[in-house]
Amino acid sequence: MNARRTPLDALALGIATLLGAGKSPVIPGTAGTLASLPLALLAAAFLPLPAYVVLTVFVSLVGIWAAGRTSAALGIKDPGVVVIDETAGLFVTFLGVPVGWTAAVLGFFCFRAMDILKPPPARQAEALPSGWGIMLDDLMAGVYANLLVRIGLFLVSTVTTLR
Repeated sequence: MNARRTPLDALALGIATLLGAGKSPVIPGTAGTLASLPLALLAAAFLPLPAYVVLTVFVSLVGIWAAGRTSAALGIKDPGVVVIDETAGLFVTFLGVPVGWTAAVLGFFCFRAMDILKPPPARQAEALPSGWGIMLDDLMAGVYANLLVRIGLFLVSTVTTLR
């Protein structure tokens, strides 16, 4: 960040990097996803669905602000240190999904795959300005991952039932 960093810039950086998880020297997106996993799973397990939806929207909106402000302060369109987008995307991944070990593993890998592959319209969402482009591609990846987790859980339960 520049020498004229304000307290709001520092707050945005802390949020955008998920308190530093995004500063991982190796695969910061995966580090951010791993750091977000317990948060998303605990929220999904203990909050009623309406509260989980409100929390997901809140994380997304705060993320748009923090990612946009961090991007502007660093002078980089989509800084690798910003991982709040992974947090929001993972929250979407577990939206309405019964949590457990199988869902956690499926959710992590499905989200990372969708975040890397960015099937349409996720890739196109990156072109949006500022924090919107940083966040919306991961929110779309979360939608795809959510569908894949649901299919995976259905297949696992079907195979288990057939035994």
